[in-house]
Amino acid sequence: MPCVPCSAESPLTHHDSAARRRLRRVAVTALTAGLLATSAPAGIAQDDDCPNASAPPPPVDTSEVPPPGEPSPEPLEVPTDPVGGQTLGECGLVSPEGAPEPPGQVSAESWTLADLDTGEVVAAQDPHARHRPASTIKVLTALVALRDLKLDDRIEVSQEDADQEGTRVGLEPGVTYTVEQVVRGLLMQSGNDAAHALASRVGGVDAMVDRMNATARELGAKDTRTASPSGLDGPGMSTSSYDLALIFREAMREPTFADAVRSEHLVLPAGPDEPPLEVWNDNKLLYNYEGALGGKTGFTDDAQHTYIGAAEKDGRRLVAVLMRGQHQPVHQSQQATELLEYGFGIQGGVGELVTEDPDKPKTTEPPPVTNASDATPPVEETGWGAGTVGLPLGVLLLAAVAVAGTLTYRKRAASAPPRGPDDDHP
Repeated sequence: MPCVPCSAESPLTHHDSAARRRLRRVAVTALTAGLLATSAPAGIAQDDDCPNASAPPPPVDTSEVPPPGEPSPEPLEVPTDPVGGQTLGECGLVSPEGAPEPPGQVSAESWTLADLDTGEVVAAQDPHARHRPASTIKVLTALVALRDLKLDDRIEVSQEDADQEGTRVGLEPGVTYTVEQVVRGLLMQSGNDAAHALASRVGGVDAMVDRMNATARELGAKDTRTASPSGLDGPGMSTSSYDLALIFREAMREPTFADAVRSEHLVLPAGPDEPPLEVWNDNKLLYNYEGALGGKTGFTDDAQHTYIGAAEKDGRRLVAVLMRGQHQPVHQSQQATELLEYGFGIQGGVGELVTEDPDKPKTTEPPPVTNASDATPPVEETGWGAGTVGLPLGVLLLAAVAVAGTLTYRKRAASAPPRGPDDDHP
């Protein structure tokens, strides 16, 4: 398919027609499998620029192997129309006309810069590419806890909570904490013990995962599916930098969340005859960038480094989300700092954060999610207009979505991934 350049009047910088590129991304799965070769329109081929359109890269370990007898989840369906605007279906850099090149030290494979107040996406790099979230998914964990529980609800920590693998706050078995205290520990120290304790209070890990996935759907985060409250890798785990920006924006509307992610220090109760537990925020952005509003850090072997950082400057609040990055050539927090500075210097945008599911039926009160079957998303309506793409491609796309799940296998966390340096953790 030939490249369709922007017209001279286009306010955006990108390299192909967004609609056609997105359609090609959906079709790649079927083409790769060779299942529809005889009916594929001429000129459609593997798009090497969009390798993660439907699923994250293959895992590097056995952390996503499903339990015996359980199948690997199929990848989430890729929307025909990119959420947030057609331009956000691009796989490369998209930025407003006249914007400078982004900082050269940013190593993330995908990133999104967005305005926390207006929802405008300022600039992005492959914003809907699907990657594993690692501990950045704790933003969604906290959002569910703050919506479903009262701040002064009590949680008595169990031994199972305290024994969670990976990064822990240090919650003491038998000690009672408030929901607010546990949420703050979750966000500031990225505690997997805190994530498990909150899940137990909601109704268990499975119930929390169901609520998290239901909330993601309600927000229109169509790239997001979690398999754990902590961010440890599991079958079918995925999100995108766009989705995390959207979820973080929604969470920042919760005063307790906004205060927690920008707080540097917290004191928690401890067991009898023990000193209080001191917790320090692990996000370096708070200590190194004026106007920092906080964010969330993350790392697993499969996810690599993930990062959310937000800041305010001259009355404007931006969030930068980086997916599948490295601490090279500089630390992730420094990369986020440079992206934020870049964003503050840009006028205009390339899309928007849409904070509701456009396919969700309009109801006055959604039914509560009580089990996995209740969490099944509604069947989406699809209109396969022929247009300039043609009816054969529409048929190809429909079949591609149907078979996409046979080509990617997710794996469950068998053990906690090793911590990286400084603020890296699952």
